[in-house]
Amino acid sequence: MPKGVDMRPTQDKVREAVFNIMGDITGKVVLELFAGSGAFGIEAISRGAAHVTFVDNNFRCVETIRTNLKTLEIDDGRYTVVRADAVKAFSRLAGQGRAYDIIFMDPPYYRGLAKKCLINADACDILSRNGLMMAEHFKKDVLPSGLHKLTLDWERGYGDAVITVFRRSYDKNQDSGLSGNV
Repeated sequence: MPKGVDMRPTQDKVREAVFNIMGDITGKVVLELFAGSGAFGIEAISRGAAHVTFVDNNFRCVETIRTNLKTLEIDDGRYTVVRADAVKAFSRLAGQGRAYDIIFMDPPYYRGLAKKCLINADACDILSRNGLMMAEHFKKDVLPSGLHKLTLDWERGYGDAVITVFRRSYDKNQDSGLSGNV
């Protein structure tokens, strides 16, 4: 964990539950928002994800992620580290033509960031067909239910934390051209 950064890392039991929901992620393309130390994305790589993009706006977090990846000798072709505001990163990533099979975010509590990210992900269309978007958020946060392309799939509480999973709906009559295989 980066020193001097106020963070609330995802508990091990919560991270394990999320990976159980996802099942086999071999070959998947993953986006970790509010990446912190990169623990979620690093575990995704260890479980066979083809590529992980780590996004965090804190310089110390970005440096910690890079150090962790280097220490673990992870091939640099399997990841990208981006220093950016996670809420604003959607349009940037969509502009690069990126589509993700799995998006995981664990934003700071009490700021409404999970809601903003869900709205932006829905609008920018960067989740692949049948892709999953998972938000770890405070139990009293109200997430949007009226999204155009994301449908609430699953939700479970862990103390004050809740994991809410959205699945990208896919209308067979409208092919968006994105490819994914979740």
